Amino acid sequence: MEPMPAPGAKRRPMAEINVVPYIDVMLVLLIIFMVTAPMLVQSVPVNLPDVDATPTEIEPDDSTIIISVNERGVYFIERDEGRPTAMTLKEITEYSAKIRSAVPETRVMIRGDESVAYGKVVALMGALQATGINDVGLITEAPDPEAGR
Repeated sequence: MEPMPAPGAKRRPMAEINVVPYIDVMLVLLIIFMVTAPMLVQSVPVNLPDVDATPTEIEPDDSTIIISVNERGVYFIERDEGRPTAMTLKEITEYSAKIRSAVPETRVMIRGDESVAYGKVVALMGALQATGINDVGLITEAPDPEAGR
């Protein structure tokens, strides 16, 4: 038989951490980030033209400049800020040239709305080429396979 503890003896505290509440909090945060992350990617509404081409796997990061041209032909540079501001063609090319000279491996991508005048995108590409940026990518969307049925 085990001896009974003395009436004045204190029990030793348990030294384990209950991690279940922390896991619940982390799962809620994960769901919040999964829902809000796609909303933060595109800040200028642009209807991209549908093109049947092989997609390239380029993830936007700090070494990518994304220039958007909306349906009215206004230029924007996609940054991490919440609301992009309209910029002139000169401001866009100066900014891109400064970034490209500081970080030569910077990629420049253009998102042009499908209803914008062709000349607006070509003028942007020509201005970028004049500053020495010759490798410019165009962002499009793949056509909906269900649309042809």
